[in-house]
This record gives sequence, C-alpha cells and structure tokens, in this order.
Amino acid sequence: MTTIKKLAYVTIGFFCFSICFSFGQDQKLADSLILEYNSKSHGDNDLEILSRITVEETNPDKIIAFSEMLIAKAAEDSLYNYLYQGYLQKGNAHQFKGNNVEALTAYFKSLNFARRTNDEIGFGTLMITIADTYSIMDNSKNAQEYYNRGIKLLRKLGDSSKIATALLNAGDDYFTSGKLDSAFIYTKEAEVIFENIVHSTGQAYSLGNLGMINAELENDSQAEEEISKAIAILEELEDYYPISIYLTYMSDIYSRKNKFSTALTYAKRSLELASLYGLKDQISDANLTLSELYERYGDYESSHRYYKEHIVYRDSVKNIEAIEQMADQRTTFEVSQKQIEVDLLDQRRKNQRNIAIATAVALLLIGILALGLYRRNRYIKKTKQIIELERDRSDKLLLNILPGETAQELKENGSVKAKKYESVTVLFTDFKGFTSYSEKLSPEALVDTVNFYFSRFDEIIEKHGLEKIKTIGDAYMCAGGLHPHTEDHAHRMVLAALEIVDFVAKVKENASATSMNFDIRIGINTGPVVAGVVGTKKFAYDIWGDTVNVASRMESMSESGRINISEITYSMIKDYFNCEPRGEINVKNRGPVRMYFVNGIKMDIV
Repeated sequence: MTTIKKLAYVTIGFFCFSICFSFGQDQKLADSLILEYNSKSHGDNDLEILSRITVEETNPDKIIAFSEMLIAKAAEDSLYNYLYQGYLQKGNAHQFKGNNVEALTAYFKSLNFARRTNDEIGFGTLMITIADTYSIMDNSKNAQEYYNRGIKLLRKLGDSSKIATALLNAGDDYFTSGKLDSAFIYTKEAEVIFENIVHSTGQAYSLGNLGMINAELENDSQAEEEISKAIAILEELEDYYPISIYLTYMSDIYSRKNKFSTALTYAKRSLELASLYGLKDQISDANLTLSELYERYGDYESSHRYYKEHIVYRDSVKNIEAIEQMADQRTTFEVSQKQIEVDLLDQRRKNQRNIAIATAVALLLIGILALGLYRRNRYIKKTKQIIELERDRSDKLLLNILPGETAQELKENGSVKAKKYESVTVLFTDFKGFTSYSEKLSPEALVDTVNFYFSRFDEIIEKHGLEKIKTIGDAYMCAGGLHPHTEDHAHRMVLAALEIVDFVAKVKENASATSMNFDIRIGINTGPVVAGVVGTKKFAYDIWGDTVNVASRMESMSESGRINISEITYSMIKDYFNCEPRGEINVKNRGPVRMYFVNGIKMDIV
C-alpha cells in the first residue's frame, strides 16, 4: 500500500534528519556569521565560519552556495575535514529540495573525504544518509545494502542514538517494500534502544511504525496498543502533526481491509486533532480521506460534504453572489434616483396647481397627467434597459465560471442537481519551480505571470471545445465530455495538451520572456465523474470522483515538458498519437498503474 510509505518516510525522514545533521538550526546565528564573513574581519578563520554557516542556515539554496564556497577554499589546501563537511551540507540541501540525484552525488564525495579523515562516526552516518536517499528514490536494493553497512559500522562504534535511527529507517524501507518480518525485527530493536536511552521522540516513532506493521500483519489489538502508546508520547511532546498523520494512515490500512467502521473512527480522530491545533494540511487530508471512505461505501451525500470541506482548504474561488449583489445594488440605486426626480417634479406641479386659478385646474391636471405618463414610460423603458444591461453582465460572469447548461439551470431553479457522466477526460497541469519563483515577485507581477499563461490556456481549451474547471495556485484543471455529442473528448484533450506544451516551450525559448521561464507537467485520465455546483454562497462548478484523483496522480507522476496519460486514455487515442509506454508505476491508494507519455501526432494520420 503506497500511502503507508509516505507516512513512514515523512515521520522517520524528519526524525533522522534532525538527529543526524544540524540542518537549519538558527537563522539569526547564520545571518550574523554571514555578516562576519562578508566584513573580512575574521582573519584566517574563513573556513570555520563558512562551515558554521552551512550548518545554521535555513535556506537550502544559500546552503548550496556557501557549501560550494567552502569546498572551493578547502580544495586549495586539501583540507579533507572541511571538504567532507561542505559536500555533506550540500547533499542535505539538495535532499531537502527533492534533488535526490544531486544529493547522492554530494554524499558520495563527502563519504570519500570522511574516509580520509578517519571519521568513522561520520562515515557510518553518511552510509545511513545514502541509504535514506536511495529509499526515497524507491531503490530498496541499494538502500538495504547501505543500511546494513552503516548499521554494522555504527554497532562497532557503539553510538546508540544513531544505531536506533538507522534501524528505524531500515525497517521503514523493508516495510514499504512489503518485507514485514524484516521491518518488524529492525523497528522493534530500534524501539528497545530508544526506550533504553530515554529518547521519547524516537520511541514514539518506533511504536507508531510497529503499530502499522502489526496492522498489516492483521494483529489488530497489538497495532491499536502500539499506536495508542505512540500517540500518548507525542501528545506529551506536543508533537501533534505526526499524531494526525498516524491516524489518517491507520484509517487507510483498515479501509483496505474493508473495516469501514474502524477506518472511519481513525479518520475522524485525525480530523478532530488537526482542527483543534489548526493543522491545515492535515485538515484537508483528513477530510479527503473521509470523503473517499464514504464514497467507497456508497454514502455519496457524506462524501460530498467532506469533499467540500477538503476543497475549502485548497481552493479560492470568486464570490459570484457578491458580484451579482453589487450589480443589483447599482440598479436599485439608479432606479431610486429616477424615482426621486419624478417625485420632486410631481410635488412642484402640485404647488403650481394650488396657486393656479380655479378655471385652469382641469386643464393643468390633464397636462400634468399626460406629462407624467410620458415621463413614466420613458423612465420604465430606461430602467428596463439598465436592468437588462446588469443582467447581461451577471450572465456573462456566470458563463465565465459555469457551463452554459449549468448556468441556465442555476438561474431558473436557484440550484443545480449533480449529474454523473460515464466518460469524461480530465487534465491537470503544474509548473515546475513556480513556488520558489513566486516568492520573489510582487503581487501584481505574480498575477500578471499566472494570467499570461492561463489566458492562453483558456483560449486553447475553448478552441478544442473543452471545459475549464478551475485553477489552484499554479495548477490548471479542465475536462472534456461534459457536453452531449462529444465522444471524441479524449482525442481533443490530448490535442489541447500538445498545444499547451508547445506554447510553454516557445515562451521559454523567447529571449524577451526569460522572466517566465517555466517547465510544465501535464497529466490526463478518462473515466466517470460526478459534476455539479459546490456550496450555496461562494459556489463553484466542480467535478469529483476517482477519475479526478487519478488525473491528478498522472500530473504528479509526469515529467517536465511531458504529457502523462493513463491506460484508459491511451486506449482511446493510441491510433492517432505516438505514445511511449512507461510501464507500471506505483501510485498512492492505487498500487501499480500503467502510464504512457504522449510524444506527438502520428504522421500517417496527419
């Protein structure tokens, strides 16, 4: 089960990282050290200052830059201890950024210099770090080789804390590769060592992972006991985030075993804890887990409710109701102003009539009535034009967010019934490196950049008769097949995806647009979805279901500049496009899933 791997690595990886290395210790100290280094007042102590900066700095990009400075200076005099430190911290920073290949390259260089300095503790610790990195990359064979070598050396040196950490991580790798017996042996030994050295955090993670192993082995009572002990320790440490994660993934385990009640209990406890301590990521994940549980067991109303709560923490949609209210307020104001003018005119006529001679009263009344009817007709006509204009504006706003058929149903009935479509093609896009890029931009520049790309995406989607669903940060989601007589939606979606990739590539090549230098990943899946309007006030048109989840996974498992499609989509478009098989790739909550890259249109078709 791939989701369990995420928990084990997130918790253990965080724990190991904080024990093995001093990464991101004290930013204030790092800043003062940088000032000292730049002032040139440190004499010949620059290597030591650079080394301390790489340990205390929190920004991984700065760590890489200062590590390279340390490496360059240390290489001049072959100072192996500083070369070992420089490559170590450079590897840590790359691992933190998710650049695992670069991290391994740095770690192996650090390992070479650790050997030359006869630093056996550092050498053994690096073995474990390399094993951890291979484990992240799903290379269990290499991971276990380095775990065994590192553990053997650390046992010889007698460093209990590092031995326990290595055993814990090795057990995690065995767990994720399905070798539960080995996972139990390694994790149990780690738990005993952590208990003996009174290391509460390590003991908590060991107990939590033992609970998950026993749950996999269907030792439910033992699993419950160990998870409960882990949670009790973590509560004392006020470390609530891993508690919420453990509960969520215990829910996943019992769901897989078709124990709905137990799975539901764990998921609800996770949501309660995350809500109590404001853990927004886990609130979102717990709601999603509950939504999937209820969907799996046929309670679509509850599934929909929890999914709505899930997207509250993900999406920011336009407040269409507020826009319509503003339009209505403007119309009401203009109408009231016209009515005031008419009332003033009537009052003036009445005053004139009161002082007029008796013989002219009848004629004056007739004139006033005639004039009033004329003006009233003009007023009604003008008011109607204003109302129609504002209604047209509101209709256009609705059509920018909702499909035409859905917008019409909303106007006529005040609500929209959810509809199920048996075959819909869903596309997700995401920009690589956008988050770090956006942090450097002003709000105006950030919006302009996103608008530049998404406006063109909108044109492409409209051109191919597809429906834009929403944007989430720098992600773009659309669907095809939501309208009748659109059986070729998969074909048109792939054409649109190829056009999007081509557009992004051309922007990147354009020298005048270097400030928008991005790579894009695209994922596509086809299958049944449920579509409808979410919410009663800040409503938005949305689709949900397993097809949407898989499409999102296709995007996250894609590569820069590539279009990754599922097997279902491939079966529908393979006769028209050149596709590259990727084999089976593990996907969360899915296991192995066949995927394909789309490389272009077949020339014989064109």
